[in-house]
Amino acid sequence: MKTAILAPVDKEFIVPKIICVGRNYVKHIQEMKAEATTRPLIFLKPSVAIVHPPGPIQLPNYSQDIHHEVEVVLLIGDTAKNIAERDALSVLAGVGVGIDLTARDVQAQAKKGGSPWTAAKAFDDSAPISHFLSTLHFGRLDRMELWLEVNGEIRQRGNTKDMIYGFPEIISYISTVMTLEEGDLIFTGTPDGVAPVHSGDLIRIGLDNQIEAEFIVE
Repeated sequence: MKTAILAPVDKEFIVPKIICVGRNYVKHIQEMKAEATTRPLIFLKPSVAIVHPPGPIQLPNYSQDIHHEVEVVLLIGDTAKNIAERDALSVLAGVGVGIDLTARDVQAQAKKGGSPWTAAKAFDDSAPISHFLSTLHFGRLDRMELWLEVNGEIRQRGNTKDMIYGFPEIISYISTVMTLEEGDLIFTGTPDGVAPVHSGDLIRIGLDNQIEAEFIVE
């Protein structure tokens, strides 16, 4: 079972599951020519998708178009079921940054046929993550800046103030669908600027001048 690390105490959490939120930034919805949803759009990745810095990240051989999607990632520290928004942040153990790697060609084919996205989203190494920090390390969770660069070039830069669904709403909603457990990770959506990655690329990600991580693509 893969793990997530809460720094600076280096507490290790076993990750039961990874829940991802799609279409949570308006500009990304526009660049994908998609439609907004009336509630958070969620899908799952297995814990075997996790990669820790510096990797390597191994890309699947069945796709020719893997895209990066940088996202703020939430680490759940306690069990939650049907939790109210006003109480949702109480189960948050830490905040980090990660990459939702997506096989865009596979996803497009699945959408066209009305099929699930599993092969496009849940492959091994599709969820590189940084370490996590307590919320005490950050100013406002609704004003966090995240970024991603490839080979020294900034590709994505966004801010959580532009999210359609904030962290409390995301946590609360997911807890009505499935029980959140200690160690669960929630990827909260990506800003615009998604683009392909290739073998040999060096990817760097960061969050709010508090966290940075880099990964090599094999």
